[in-house]
Amino acid sequence: MSIRKRDIPFVTSGVLLAVSLLFTLLVKVVDVQAIGPQETSVGFAGLNKAFSDLIGTNMLLYKLTQLLGYLALGVVAFFGFGGMLQLVKRKSLMKVDRELRAAGVLYVVVLTLYVAFEKIIINYRPIIMPDETAPEASFPSSHTLLACVVFGSAFILADTYVRKAKARRIVRIVFAALTAVMVIGRLLSGVHWLTDIIAGLLYSACLISAFKGYVDLPEPRRRN
Repeated sequence: MSIRKRDIPFVTSGVLLAVSLLFTLLVKVVDVQAIGPQETSVGFAGLNKAFSDLIGTNMLLYKLTQLLGYLALGVVAFFGFGGMLQLVKRKSLMKVDRELRAAGVLYVVVLTLYVAFEKIIINYRPIIMPDETAPEASFPSSHTLLACVVFGSAFILADTYVRKAKARRIVRIVFAALTAVMVIGRLLSGVHWLTDIIAGLLYSACLISAFKGYVDLPEPRRRN
């Protein structure tokens, strides 16, 4: 049975979801040792500890990624505001651009994942953060997830909302760079285990693949 070209992103998303869930399970059962602060248990302990010892902690990078997190929230607010304007003008949710509706659903899913992993704790941070007295949940890296999904979706939406080719290229470069800086910065800041970052990338790729597939589906003539 052949797969239609337009279905490939959705199949890819399904595969990535399965891989993400499997990886999450493996983190709970493979090489689990009490290497975290206050003897918290961590999966893939040998790998995670070796990487953590190698990079140490860099609070400057942590603060930089915190700022980029606020920027990502600003992008969410920007598209949310655009959707609200269309809703008020067109007086129907179904008349709002489907790209903006899809982005709204995407951001709600990210929020849902964040809340879920605050309740279902897979790993705690490798350090106790300043002004805190207890370890915090750190799997998957919420900032990695947020940046990859928000900046990634903005990269995709540039095709629709940035009409000039040169400006579109610039916008894409900016969002790709912001994503890279966030992921690398969060990785090297030392406030997450390596597996936290990997999980953030896997879940992000799953969501972005589905979003891209939906946005690229054929549709009736675009509304003005």
